[in-house]
Amino acid sequence: MTTMAFLIDDDMTMDQIMRRWPLTIRVVIRSGMLCVGCPIASFHTVADAAREHGLDEALLRSDLEAATSSGGLAAPMSSASDLRPA
Repeated sequence: MTTMAFLIDDDMTMDQIMRRWPLTIRVVIRSGMLCVGCPIASFHTVADAAREHGLDEALLRSDLEAATSSGGLAAPMSSASDLRPA
């Protein structure tokens, strides 16, 4: 059985994530979030940001994780409409 190692820790802030993996900024922008340059990004975790922006946390986390492991290539993305709960 293969276990996937997640790079994004539950306690990491959006600011930490974007600084460590710049390709995650693309995910943030496509998701309609304004975390880039926002002073709250230093405090919000992925769960906080998803809740504040009305996004599906699992899909957001999945897209962010894909961006962290894309090796410099554009990461596959859920459509922004998929991130918003029905």
